[in-house]
Amino acid sequence: MSNIVALVGRPNVGKSTLFNRMLKKRQAIVDSVAGVTRDRHYGKSDWNGREFTVIDTGGYIEGSDDAFEGEIRKQVELAIEEATVILFVVDNQIGLTDMDKEVSRLLQKTDKPVLLVVNKVETNKNRLDAVEFYELGFERYYTISAMDGSGTGDLLDAAISHFSPEVHVDKFEGLPKFTIAGRPNAGKSTFTNALLGVDRNIVTDIAGTTRDSIETIYNKFGQEFVLIDTAGMRKKRNVEEDLEFYSVMRAVRAIEDSDVVLLMLDAQRGIESQDMKIFQLAQKNRKGLVILVNKWDLVEKDSYTMNEFEDQIKRKISPFTDIPILFISALTKQRIFKAVELAMRVYENRNRRIKTSELIDVMIPIINATPPPAVRGKYIKIKYATQLPTKTPQFAFFANFPQHVKEPYKRFIENQIRERFDFSGVPIQVHFRKK
Repeated sequence: MSNIVALVGRPNVGKSTLFNRMLKKRQAIVDSVAGVTRDRHYGKSDWNGREFTVIDTGGYIEGSDDAFEGEIRKQVELAIEEATVILFVVDNQIGLTDMDKEVSRLLQKTDKPVLLVVNKVETNKNRLDAVEFYELGFERYYTISAMDGSGTGDLLDAAISHFSPEVHVDKFEGLPKFTIAGRPNAGKSTFTNALLGVDRNIVTDIAGTTRDSIETIYNKFGQEFVLIDTAGMRKKRNVEEDLEFYSVMRAVRAIEDSDVVLLMLDAQRGIESQDMKIFQLAQKNRKGLVILVNKWDLVEKDSYTMNEFEDQIKRKISPFTDIPILFISALTKQRIFKAVELAMRVYENRNRRIKTSELIDVMIPIINATPPPAVRGKYIKIKYATQLPTKTPQFAFFANFPQHVKEPYKRFIENQIRERFDFSGVPIQVHFRKK
């Protein structure tokens, strides 16, 4: 399972800036106005060879500290529950605040490792100002500047020291792992029960009945794999605003540990922002994908409904549209075994290897017929291609000027590969290198 680093703290202390620093790119919006991070951000990072997921729990606060009960408290509690390590970020320029003390009191109730991070320390004088944060009760703190990166190395060294060992025994080693993901109450547990033929999971109409990710061996009809239900249980008082954040937190670990993600949509609601976040998470982690539109039996339809629904999904997930989409009913078991067949096919596609000679024979004539555009009079020639020895499909094309190959041409090459080889449901990567 993956390690998760959660950034918590009151608004405008620099969590999003630190998040961007850790991901080495500008993914979260950063502004001096408190509460810019309305949506929760997550992404992949690594330090000294250790990969982990970073989650920015920035919350929107409006008005007084009373809003703390409505937003920050719930986010901190969720981070405590899911994270491997928690980075409690405070602002050295503003100094210690009552809200910092509130967050601190919550964090000190957990047995999870919490690192106090004093941000916006740009000079030695600023570093001396940080001593007031000892009042929060932590044995030590880490002074950093998320803006210029100073101090973040020591902080990350300390964070990864709390990660679980890399070596672990996987009781399902060698078996395909299929994760059922989606928003609460989409029918994930009903689907799992229908496949297994037993009530393995509790099913109600209350969103989030299943508390933990449940792994089950499926061994029927000559097929064997691990089925993971990622539904998450929520107490009634917490079931409203935080469902999206909670679902993503739960899905992170299971998706990163899977081979194929079965993204389940509710046909009555269509594809929503939460579904897109899970889709993007699977895509970023280069997992196989199958989209299941559940509760299709409850939709009023005509001969055009299915095609229109599928077009709507493809517009949302563009440009990665080479994904199987299946309309099912977990309740009536309509097409549920077809879903298993599609997942197995995508699993095989994800492990597909194309011989170098075959790739060259197919792709080089296409490239010669449609070469990359010349740049400043320099003509780009591509004479060799091979599939890289990676866990997921990646291809290297060797050129005289690889730096001049633009993104549109890379997408063209990817589309040509997809047209001629079956990589349906699988993200593939195309690299251009110096020959």
